Amino acid sequence: MSSATALLQRPAETDEQDFSIRSFDGPLGAEINGLDLNLPVSAQDVATIRAALVKHGLVVFRNQRITPEQHVAFSRRFGPLQVHVLNRFHLKQHPEILIVSNVVENGQPIGLVDAGADWHSDLSYMPRPSLGSLLHAQELPPEQGDTLYANMFNAYDTLPADVKRTLEGRKAVHSYVYRYRRLQALTPWRPDLTQKQIDDVPEVEHPIIRTHPENGRKALFVSEGFTSHIVGIPKDESDALLKFLHEHTIRAENVYTHKWRAHDIVFWDNRSTVHYAAITPQHLRRTLYRTTVEGDVPF
Repeated sequence: MSSATALLQRPAETDEQDFSIRSFDGPLGAEINGLDLNLPVSAQDVATIRAALVKHGLVVFRNQRITPEQHVAFSRRFGPLQVHVLNRFHLKQHPEILIVSNVVENGQPIGLVDAGADWHSDLSYMPRPSLGSLLHAQELPPEQGDTLYANMFNAYDTLPADVKRTLEGRKAVHSYVYRYRRLQALTPWRPDLTQKQIDDVPEVEHPIIRTHPENGRKALFVSEGFTSHIVGIPKDESDALLKFLHEHTIRAENVYTHKWRAHDIVFWDNRSTVHYAAITPQHLRRTLYRTTVEGDVPF
């Protein structure tokens, strides 16, 4: 085999791209500049991106004009993908992609309009909650439509010592049905879940204080969205404590606001962040595609 032939047959992903990582001036987040997801991404590049995700909690890839197939393929580099139980909003031929949108066509929403209507960590209601989510902007409004992210490492680190002692070793229940029924009362388009959908997402218990599997740091792992109650204490005490933890988490100094640009991809760590996006008015069209990477059993 000639050297020229050998060069042609060398796996493309051995060629690393030249990109930089710039951390944001805030409680979390970084921007990755110079990476083109239309080109091969090497294993070393994936490892660098993953390390940045763990370090910063969130990374932003600018101006990524990629197809749904490329979105799914890149997401899979970080682990198996989870398929959302609300299958009516899967992208056609790509069930790994959940459509997040306020657009209505023929009287029906084309996507999950209230996906970010309260603070939450994606798929925390699963036995193996999400490692991270990759959200790709398709159509953005000229105003509004921001997404807010809170750092759950900082939220834990800044808790009063007595609250840390109270939470140590305790678990909380995470429930998709709990959140769905609350939002169903607010947004009339949500139909009742089928029995199969309910059976597919039974309640789970996870530690309130979670150890991140990749850096060993402790983070709060409860949310306004999916956490229904703390195990082993009366409901009024559980409600009061969860309310305190939520208000503590979303203090302004702990929150990064992402102002979307055309074709952004935002990749956030669901093990160390929670996020929120207010429903954008229907006349301001907003559509994004989301994949979700499976993570570990929390400990």
